[in-house]
Amino acid sequence: MASKDLVLESATDRNARFERDAIAYMDKLYAAALRYTKNPEDARDLVQDTYLKAFNSFHQFEEGTNLRAWMYRVLTTTFINSYRKDQRRPQLASGELEDWQLAKAQSHTSDLGKSAEAQALENLPDSDIKRALQEIPEEFRIAVYLADVEGFSYKEIADIVDVPAGTVMSRLHRGRKLLREKLSEYAKELGYSTESKKKAGKGENL
Repeated sequence: MASKDLVLESATDRNARFERDAIAYMDKLYAAALRYTKNPEDARDLVQDTYLKAFNSFHQFEEGTNLRAWMYRVLTTTFINSYRKDQRRPQLASGELEDWQLAKAQSHTSDLGKSAEAQALENLPDSDIKRALQEIPEEFRIAVYLADVEGFSYKEIADIVDVPAGTVMSRLHRGRKLLREKLSEYAKELGYSTESKKKAGKGENL
């Protein structure tokens, strides 16, 4: 009887720990799910499935390690295995997405220095940044989101998406490049053309 009570107590404590610690990430996970699925109903379902799987597997989580990264791994794995294969619902227009935690395009143009292109991209509205990120391929979009929005390290992203760290670095480099190209197109559409500025400043840059 004593051993049975001990098991029940342990399970109770574990459930309480899950409610206390894991539920705190629900809003963040929903924001990520919305970026992944591009549909609020799918995003809600994805978060619900994520928490169900996380709860059932919580006995495998080692207390004191990175719970946030663990929850994102469950979310991302669930999305890859279940949701991206069957996305029949209409996607959101860029204006319907929630605000990003991005400071304009600075995090994606850091390697451009103070070029005319970088200055033009910084003038873009957040809606164009969202739209550009939604238009790049999924594997790059997820890498950029996890790194530049959520702030995960290469190693943490590698664990989340279950690929080598070198693959993460490659995807992130390619994703940022694609994002800059998209943003450059939008900058030109909005009249922030950088061609003349680049030519004018070419001698100074060299």
